[in-house]
Parts: sequence; C-alpha cells; structure tokens
Amino acid sequence: MSHAPNRSQHRRTVAAVAAASALLVAMSACSTPAAGGDPAEAAPGVTDDTVTIGTHQPLTGPAAAGYSSISAATTAYFAYLNENGGVNGRSIEYLVKDDGYNPANTQTVVRELVQDDEVFAILNGLGTPTHTSVLDYLNQNEVPDLFVASGSTSWNQPEKYPWTFGFNADYVTEAEALAQYADDEFAGKSICVLGQDDDFGDEFIEGLENVLGEGSLASVQRYSVSNQDVVAQIGAMQAAGCEVNMLATVNGFTALAIGTAAKLGYQAKWMSSSSGGDYVTLAGFLGEAAPVLLEGFVTTNYLPYAPGNEWDDLFRQINDEYNDGAPFDGNTVFGMSVGYLFAEALAKAGENPTRQGIVDAITSGDLVGNGLVPLSFGADSHAAYKGVSITTVADGVQDFIGVTYVSDGSGGVEPFDGDAVPLENDGLPTS
Repeated sequence: MSHAPNRSQHRRTVAAVAAASALLVAMSACSTPAAGGDPAEAAPGVTDDTVTIGTHQPLTGPAAAGYSSISAATTAYFAYLNENGGVNGRSIEYLVKDDGYNPANTQTVVRELVQDDEVFAILNGLGTPTHTSVLDYLNQNEVPDLFVASGSTSWNQPEKYPWTFGFNADYVTEAEALAQYADDEFAGKSICVLGQDDDFGDEFIEGLENVLGEGSLASVQRYSVSNQDVVAQIGAMQAAGCEVNMLATVNGFTALAIGTAAKLGYQAKWMSSSSGGDYVTLAGFLGEAAPVLLEGFVTTNYLPYAPGNEWDDLFRQINDEYNDGAPFDGNTVFGMSVGYLFAEALAKAGENPTRQGIVDAITSGDLVGNGLVPLSFGADSHAAYKGVSITTVADGVQDFIGVTYVSDGSGGVEPFDGDAVPLENDGLPTS
C-alpha cells in the first residue's frame, strides 16, 4: 500500500497549521494583551503606544457658547500628559465629535466613535438629553462610559448601567446644598425656581423640595433650550414675589434669565447649579453689565477653581502652553479635571488595560481625583461627587466662601470640613 497520499495530507496539514500560527502571531503583534495575560484579547482602541477614546460635545448649537471649551481643555491636559510620558508609556488620543446638543446627532457620532473609530471608551459625553440617547447603546455594547458631563442621577445606576459613571455633582446634591444655604442665610424669604424641561430641572426641583419641603416653592417655571425667550417665566416669578431664585439652567439661560429680570426692573437673589454658574462665561453673555447684575450671585463647585490653588495654578500653566492661551474659566478646570481623572483610572487599570479593567479600577474606590470633597465611586455607587462648596461673586470675583455641604440625596445635608485633594506629582497620575 502506498503511503504517499498520507504524507501529502500530512504536509498540507502542517502547512495549514503553520499559516494559522503565523496569522495569530501577526494579529497579536498588532494588539495589546488584556490584563490577566491573554494576548488574543486586545482591548479596542489600545495599542502598544496609544489609547484612543472619544466624546460627543456641543461645539455648535444652543449649548456651545457655555460648553464648547471643555473638550479643548481636556485635549490640552492630554497633550501635557503625553509630553510627560502618557500613562504606562501610552499616549492618549482624544477624538472630539460635535453633536450640536441634539440627541439625534449624538446617536450618530457615538456610533461612529464606537464602530468606525473603535474607541476604548467614551469620556465626558456632555448633556442630559443628549447622553441619555446613547446610554443603552453604550451599555449593551459594553463600552466604558466614563465621567458623563451632566448632573443627572441616571448615570448612577450600577445594576442597570454597569459601564456608565457620572462626573458632576448630581443635580439633587447641588440643589440640596443650595437649598440648605438659602435656608441658613435667607430664612423666611420666598424661594422660586426656573428649570430646564428635562431631568436637569426635574432633579433640581426634587433636591430643593427634599430640604425645603414639598410645595415650598412659591413659583416653579420651566424653559426649553429651543426657545430663547424667558420673559413669561421671569415675569411669573416677579408676579409671585420671588425673592430668592434658584436656577437649573445652562450658562446661556442663566445669563438670559438674569438679563431679562434686569430689563423688567426685577431684583432678586440668584442662585444657580454649577452647570450654569461660571462667572467668566456669564460675563461674556452679559457684557459690561455683568459686574452689577452678577454681584452676590451664588453657585456651587466641587473642583479647585480659585486663585492661588495649586491645581488651579497648574491648569493655568497647561492652558497657556497647550491650549493656545484660551480664556481660563470654570470650563477649563472642569475639562482638565476630567482628563486627570481618566488618566488616574487608566493608570490603575494596569499596564495592559481592558475595558473591564478600567471599570474595576473605578469601582475599587481607590481613585482620588482632584476635588474639594472625596469621590464616591465604589461597587454600589457610580456617582463622583456627593458634595459641593458654595461660591459667591463679590466685586467681579467669583470665589469660595468656606461653606461646603455633603448630601445623601434624600434631604440629609451636613457641613463638610475635610480637606480638598492636594496636588501631587505635577498632576501626573501614577499606578
């Protein structure tokens, strides 16, 4: 019996195995091993030299004037980080796509980032209505959805949305702190609210009533970002005798509300969520009248935006060197703080980061960030900051007044006297 066919078959088998082995070697050479050591499981967006992430931002549209500078600040921080070695030897590539603050556009650009650009994670997607439109998609596809730029409590649902984490102090927390401050400082005054007609407004009103009591607000007014006219709402607040007005508004509508009140000859105390409370941005809208109209304006913050703060000083240097000397404001600090927190999480995810690995790093509770109050991340919490400090404007300067509150989200508000996170290692995270 001839054995030639068997030898031929054997040679073909060996050749096929060799070809398959070569293919696997080539594939592994183009990828990065997953944490845990399986070289066949490369994380999307991760190479030996880079980690690519993406975001959706309102570079145009109704929220652009207040927020378009955030992603530029984050990009500047990453440029600083990359020039100083990146994270575990990898540079961060940050892809920024404009959604115009339109949920339909958000869905399109986020799918492009995930499916076409194959990003490792989505970082700091901005807006409550916009990001809500991609929340299910990102979690169904197990894409890390990190540090959303919105105070909605939707991002803090670990069981339903295990891949999503917030960044802002949530709207309930901010409202509870402002309500407590108003109750402490302006007892007996008539309190009212103007809120955006979505989760932003809903949750802010919830927080106010948690502290002040249900039905305690003398007037509740809502607005839509698609309508640049709030004369009716401000007129109603004036007619109701509102003395302290709470604002769940983006920056453009904060300025619109205060400017409209001035035109109506209506004076009140104005207190705002941090989402619409940046003095430099508001002054850009209000012009020469800003120092007068914003005197005594109250808002919250949970990040180190104050003259003389070490973080603030570092971010100003980065802004000058890596952001073309763009105006420095609260959005700058916000954007760079987000970049720092991502870099810290990536460093703690290990030398071979995976998508699950960075989620585990965040839920470990080991992240420190750079806030004025401790981070709240853990196995049962995807919320970042559960406390805020109070700022006021005096003589054209917005600064902290030494009052900080932490909240349980159910009306329990307590003073916080702990220390803010100090600057270490020149703002470059280590593992």
